[in-house]
Amino acid sequence: MASELDDILNHAQDWLNAGHGVALATVVRTWGSSPCPVGNHLAVNAAGDFAGSVSGGCIEGAVIQEAQAVIASGQPRLLEFGVSDDRAWEVGLACGGRVQVFVERLGASFAALMAARAAKRPVATVTRLADGAQARIEENAIAGKLDVGADLAAQVRQGIARGTSGMLGEAGTLFVRVYAPPPRVLIVGAVHITQTLAPMAVMAGYGVVVIDPRRAFASAERFPGVELSDEWPDEAMQRLMPDNQTAVVTLTHDPKLDDPALSIALRSPAFYIGSLGSSRTHAKRIERLTELGLADQIKRIHAPVGLDLGGRYPSEIAVSILAQIIRVRYKGAAQ
Repeated sequence: MASELDDILNHAQDWLNAGHGVALATVVRTWGSSPCPVGNHLAVNAAGDFAGSVSGGCIEGAVIQEAQAVIASGQPRLLEFGVSDDRAWEVGLACGGRVQVFVERLGASFAALMAARAAKRPVATVTRLADGAQARIEENAIAGKLDVGADLAAQVRQGIARGTSGMLGEAGTLFVRVYAPPPRVLIVGAVHITQTLAPMAVMAGYGVVVIDPRRAFASAERFPGVELSDEWPDEAMQRLMPDNQTAVVTLTHDPKLDDPALSIALRSPAFYIGSLGSSRTHAKRIERLTELGLADQIKRIHAPVGLDLGGRYPSEIAVSILAQIIRVRYKGAAQ
């Protein structure tokens, strides 16, 4: 199951492979309200087929026409649109805003970007908006026609580490689009909640792995398009190595499965750890983890897992878990 970004870029690659001219439109600046964040893409081919969005619908038609003109001329364009209050209301905004969109024709360098993404290597493109000159920056490599000095490259690599795209330089003449591997959600337990949580997390841009040694639970029929692991949770967690871009959720209610995963997660820099269970269940969990020498780390566990939305159905619990993961990722663990 591909993320929205993967879907957009894969469409662009497929069109290029088929011999079509392709343009990529990217949101580079926003003011006021904007339905799409900086970095959002809209891929367009010469026939007008498109994938993605740069505005939620209110300026797509105009951007597609401009993209076709860019495909024909090969010359990039920097577009600016004001979204009126009335039009903003139509696409779900409370008030209007402005957005700048850079449109470029894709060429041979796009293949290198896709190769880096396929290899899960963090990469960023730096674009000079005046003429479209670009550099591609990775951890130990710089390529492209844009001359990038050491100081600027260091700033870009800091952005890669944070996963943030945006303008660079005092004059705001350079735009950096970061393509970092997606944050991950490692879910222990192929249960009913997971059947909703896993695909939702993928759609939200997370790489998801569902871990459960019970093959009848972790089956492709129950989790179509989701990466599955039938390893024991401690083995899977040691292989996957949670980092500071990883959320870990345990949902089995079985200490034999949940506790080994939590033991590794609590010793890792995972940005989120959550466990299903009542307060009574969690109290027993605390006792077991304390015996493992993890007393100082236990407070990192969100339990009962998820935001208190009042729902009780598996799908509602899944929504509450994903909402909490997103909140912690952007706002920290404070309740």
